[in-house]
Formats: sequence, C-alpha cells, structure tokens
Amino acid sequence: MKVMLQYIKNLVVIISVVFFASCEKYDDVYYSHPCADRSCDSVFFVDPVVQPHTYLDDNGYWHIEYRGFKYFTVKGKLDILDDDYVVNDTPLVEAAFDSNYWVAFDNMKFTIPLYSPFGLYNQQGNPIPVGNYTYDISDIASQMEPLNIAGYQITKNTCFDCPYSDRLFATYSEYTYNPQQQIYLDNRMIGDTLEIYVKATFNTDGLDHLDNIKVNEHTLKIIVNDKL
Repeated sequence: MKVMLQYIKNLVVIISVVFFASCEKYDDVYYSHPCADRSCDSVFFVDPVVQPHTYLDDNGYWHIEYRGFKYFTVKGKLDILDDDYVVNDTPLVEAAFDSNYWVAFDNMKFTIPLYSPFGLYNQQGNPIPVGNYTYDISDIASQMEPLNIAGYQITKNTCFDCPYSDRLFATYSEYTYNPQQQIYLDNRMIGDTLEIYVKATFNTDGLDHLDNIKVNEHTLKIIVNDKL
C-alpha cells in the first residue's frame, strides 16, 4: 500500500512538472516579440528617383519639385519579423498611408486630416472653409468625390460608422519589408505644405494579445516647390 501511494505521488509530481513546463514553453512562443531583433524599427522617406531634387531640410521638412509627374513615392524599410510571424515566407507586416491633403472639383483643394489611420479624426462634420463657403465632407461627397492624395476617395455612399470604416480611410502596402505608396501630385499643390501619415504594423495577426504586436507612427511633412 505504501509503495502504491508513493508511486501515485511520484506520478503526480511528474505530470505537474511536464504540465507547467509545457505551459511555460507555450507562453514563450505565444507572446514572443514580433521582431527578430526585438526592436521593430521602421523608417519612411520620399523616393528621389522620380523627384531627383528631393531633400530633407534641417527642420525636418521634405522638399520636392513639381516636374509634371502626377505622383511622388513614399518608401519605407521595416525590421525583419521573428519566424513565428512569417507564414509561408510572407511576413505579417503592413504600412497604412494617409494624408491631410484633399482635392475636389477643378479649382478646389483643402488640407485637413479627417481620417488618419492613427484614429485621431472620426467626425464626419468637420467644417471645410473654401473661399466664402463652408462645407463638410458629406456636402463635398454629394457633389464630387474628394480625393485624398494617399489614394482613396470619399463618396456619397461611404459608410463612416461601419465596423470596417477604419480600413477605408487609408491605402495599404502589405506583406513586405519595403512598403511603398504613390502619392498624387499636381500643379495646384505648388507652394503648399502637406503631411503624409504612415502607420507601420508588425504582426498584423496580433489582435489576440498586445504583447506580440508593435505599431510605429510616422509623419512626413512635405513642401511642394515649382521646378527650378
């Protein structure tokens, strides 16, 4: 009887050790840092290929020239993910692009950050003064679809309060460590200062736990100059 009791105690101890060791190993994997170097750095810049005279000044403003091209390109570089967040050689990373600069009608433009991917602006009725008139985004959308230079538009059928609305007000470059986005450009923007917002997400499947997702936010301030 004593031998049997001792055997049962030993078995319980062994099972407990195996159970807790398995849990600890599972937790280490489940909550592992998303990036291989545990840093998750990201950088974004204006590509000088299309805009050969592009430069960053001492005050942190990018200067580009309007040279007749209808776009310029913002590029990025992201840190490499831990292997746990690479599926079939596809990294679970994403860059969302937005801007405070909108164009509508042939002679109308306005700069207001209505729906940045950072979630700072979510009110449909932001007033937009244009000349002697004041519009809101719905007024403009009912007459002509305003274009955000990051590459998306608002229409009269746009849903502002749907569960998926946050995905509507940005453009995306996904599953690459070198994201990029073409930004609309025309001669009406000469002399203006605009802002491009970028949100880089490491592990886009990380909604299950905040410890294994990392988000970086960037703002590029850009001055559009006439061609020299």
